[in-house]
Formats: sequence, structure tokens, C-alpha cells
Amino acid sequence: MEEPKKSKRSVRQRADQIKPFRCKNLIAVIEDPNSVFNTGSVIRNVNALGVEKVYVVDPRRALADNWEELRERAKLSKASVSAVKWTFVKRFDSTEECLAHLEKNGFVSVVTSPHVKGKENAFLHEVDFTKHAKLAVWFGTESKGISELAVDRSEMCVSVPMFGMIESLNLGTSSGIVLYEVTKQRREYQSKYSKRKKRGERSTPLPVVIQHGEDSDVD
Repeated sequence: MEEPKKSKRSVRQRADQIKPFRCKNLIAVIEDPNSVFNTGSVIRNVNALGVEKVYVVDPRRALADNWEELRERAKLSKASVSAVKWTFVKRFDSTEECLAHLEKNGFVSVVTSPHVKGKENAFLHEVDFTKHAKLAVWFGTESKGISELAVDRSEMCVSVPMFGMIESLNLGTSSGIVLYEVTKQRREYQSKYSKRKKRGERSTPLPVVIQHGEDSDVD
């Protein structure tokens, strides 16, 4: 038996409730994903964790250019568990086009990648993700990883420490782990300061989580 659809009022209430917890000027970038399922997995993580937008470098043109059209695509909606309906997604034909757009709008990029010689490299927990007001976090494919161009134009390479015989994670898992840490840090910053560089300290910190009993799923 299907769960009844949420009313417009309950959807609006939920949207108002989560608004203060969203991380503005934070973008997750997926570079040349292998499948709609992988794209949907990242979009689901982005929405659940409060990231503002998703950019997709899509040279194969698997996605629609227009978000209004894209959010109605059944496969992507299913893969993202309907998160694409509530998350802004913008596609680009190339990595260069995406980087140019980000840089023009003042965003600093970091890439998720193993150690790269000649670049600043750090484990996830070592990085201060509140340093830049506008931040783009890049994710590559499991097969090819992140491109050299994205690495070259990024500020640093970030990796998830691993302790098993298999030193790799799928895109959905890695994006969830990385974005959890990034959004956690940025929400904690937003709770204490209203401006960048630790200016505008709040007399009373804002909450950083929605308390139990206050949250609910939206179809």
C-alpha cells in the first residue's frame, strides 16, 4: 500500500523547517558520472545533507539542460529517491566550462582524490572547509577518478582515510562521507558566526541539527 502524498502545506512546513540548516554557497560537482544511478546517489546525499546545489559535468549529454525538465526524468527521480525534485542541478558539457563558471562566480574548488604529487594533499578530517565562503567539492568516477584539469585548477586534494585491504569506495558512499564532514563544519560555523572570517559572532549559537520528532520525510 502506497504512502499518501504529503499536502502542499506539509511540504511548505518542511521546506521552512530545513531552510536554516542548508549550507549556502556549497556545491557538489560530479565529473563525468558513469550512470544515472551514480548521479542520483550523489543528488540524494546532497539533498539529505543540506548542500545547496549539484553541478554535473556531462559530456555525453545524458541529462537535460533545463532543470525543470531534468527533475521530471523518471530514471533520475527514481535513482535519487525523488531528491532531484528538491535539489537544483546544473549540467555542463565539459570540465573547463564548469570550472570557468565556478571561478567567474568566486568559488574555490577542492577535489576528492588520492595523493597527487605537487598538490596540497590532506585527509578529510584535517581540512578546514569553512575557510572559503564559496566552495565546490569535486567527485570523479570510480573507474577514471578526477581529471588532471580539475586537479590542476583545485586548491587541494582531499581523501578519505581507509584501513581495509580494498582502498576504494563507490561514488555514493564517498560523496556521503565527504559531504557529511563538509556540511557539519559549515553548519557549525553558521551557528556561531553570521559573516565570514569569524565576524558577526552570534550571542546565542543557532541549532545545528533538527531535533528528534521535528523531522519527517517528504515524498
